Amino acid sequence: MSRRCELTGKGPMTGNNVSHANNKTRRRFLPNLQDVSLQSDVLGRSFKFRISSAALRTVDHRGGLDAFMAKAKDVERADAALKVTKQINKAMAAV
Repeated sequence: MSRRCELTGKGPMTGNNVSHANNKTRRRFLPNLQDVSLQSDVLGRSFKFRISSAALRTVDHRGGLDAFMAKAKDVERADAALKVTKQINKAMAAV
């Protein structure tokens, strides 16, 4: 399983640990990934995702999974999230 957020595409970054003596050693900054179930109001069911905590806050801020999927770019999302997006868009068009 990759260490990448399925909704935002956020992944590991690299940088340096810098000591008091200014010694630099390489390290990785990993995203804070959580397994969550998000409810879709349009489809009336929930979906399981592995997303970062920042993405979870963004979903709450935008007003739920349906609103988030409507605004987010398709390039950065995982395949599972793209399938859910297509289902949500199809259901919104029907309503």
